[in-house]
Parts: sequence; C-alpha cells; structure tokens
Amino acid sequence: MQPASVNNANNANSANSAQPSAKPAATIVDLLELEELDQDLYRALTVFEDPYSLYGGQVAAQALLAAGRTVADGRVPHSLHGYYLRSGDASRPTIFRVERDRDGRSFSARRVVAVQGGKVIFNMSASFQVPEDSDDHQVDPMPDAGDPTTAEQLRFGRLFSIEGRLPKQPYENSGWPTRVWARSTVALPDDRLLHACVLTYLSDTFTGLAAFPGGAALSGASLDHAVWFHRPIRMDDWVLLDLVPRSAAGGRGLYSGTIHTADGVLGASLSQEALYRVHRESSRPRPMPPTH
Repeated sequence: MQPASVNNANNANSANSAQPSAKPAATIVDLLELEELDQDLYRALTVFEDPYSLYGGQVAAQALLAAGRTVADGRVPHSLHGYYLRSGDASRPTIFRVERDRDGRSFSARRVVAVQGGKVIFNMSASFQVPEDSDDHQVDPMPDAGDPTTAEQLRFGRLFSIEGRLPKQPYENSGWPTRVWARSTVALPDDRLLHACVLTYLSDTFTGLAAFPGGAALSGASLDHAVWFHRPIRMDDWVLLDLVPRSAAGGRGLYSGTIHTADGVLGASLSQEALYRVHRESSRPRPMPPTH
C-alpha cells in the first residue's frame, strides 16, 4: 500500500540509458505495456523517478496483466492474491515470470513472480475463468456517496491518469480518505483484462487502517493484497472505492473494501493486510495524503 501523494511521478523523467526509456506524461495505458522477453517472461516498459518505493498497485496490476497474457482468449480474471516481499524501485524495470499451474475447461491458474535486480519483490497467484451466465445476487447496496460530478476534487498525485472526487467521509477523524470516487482520464479499450488491471492499480491506494485511532501515522507497508472480480465494470467511468477497517493487532492491520459503479453495481471486493505499528526512523520520505 502506498497512499496517493503529491509529487512529480506523472512527469516521468528518463532513467539511465541502460534501462527502458521513460515516457513523459505517461498514461495508465503506457504503464500497462509489457515487453515479451521470452515465453512467459515479461518486462515493464515504463520507468520513472519517484522518491518513494514502487507503488504496490502498479506491480500488482502489471503482474495480473502478465498472467493474463498466458491464458486462452476469452478467459477473464476472477481473483488474485499477492504478497509484497521487498520494496521496489520505480526507476528500474520489473521482470515478471509466469508459471502455468493449470488450464481446465473453465478455469486457468497462474503464479507470477516480480523481480528487480535479481530479487523477488512481489509474487501473485491469479485465477481466470470462462465467463458464465448464472444467477446474479448482490446483497448489500453501495455506500451513499452522492454524485461524483458534484463532489470536491481529489488529486491522486502518484497515480497515472486517475482523477478523483471526495464524497462525505464515513470516519470523520481518519487521517486519509477511506471513500473516494475515481476514474481513468484516458479512454480504455473494450478489454476486460485491461479494465481488471486498472481496477487492481486503483485498489491499493489509501488504506482502511487510517480510520483507526492514529491510523494515518501507524499504517505502514502492505503485506498482502487480494481482489475478487465479481462483474465487469469500466474503469474510465466513475467507480466508488470504499475501505473499511477490520482489525489491528500484533503489528498488523486488516481492512476490506468494495468497488462499485456509479449506478451501484458491485464490480469487485478487496482485502489487504499491512504493517500497523510505530515507524522507525527512515532516510526515505514517507508519502503524505493527497491535496484536494
């Protein structure tokens, strides 16, 4: 987890010439371009200077894309489970190695390892399914968040091509927002895998742990992250990200979340566990909340 913060990440500068060239004013579509190095081996093409560790939603979205490149046409992601093992560096390319665990008649299972400098920074299990027609039940209504077009603007400083709006917050003393409207500012093609990757990219921003007393100060690096994709939704339309704190104990905090469309369709559910303890002194600056 890396909360959105205001910096110059969206005005990407070139990394050293031995690495893939960074693209000025890169978009989320650029960020989700992968070069195929060999069978089941991919490299992210867009790099940029950033004073913070690599945003977790970026490596998770790229890992899901790499996995999706190896499944049969028509199969779409229905879940992912990822573990953050080391801090990544946005100015270095990430390599993604995919293992094809199983291809059944309806489901495909994949494992992805993300590597920088010869060290694993992230791994993921992802599952893909042939879409089916079935009963459709959605138990809980979406949270009351008003109209995104009239809500206060919210800046996603670290996220490429994502704009936000700030509805009334459910936890008044939270150090960061836990309920936000968001959408891609660039039009996205009709590709369910790509929209799922953009959803994954968004899903790691902010933290539901901010709603606990002192949460903004105590919430730290993500440990693991899971997303379940229930229904196809477009990420270039307004969606509501809503995060709910669940537990804080043993130096770890757990929160869950949902992502709904503006008309109330539940597109995805998520859950994340992160460090939750007093931070040690560090030479690296900590991300600050976005401005709005």
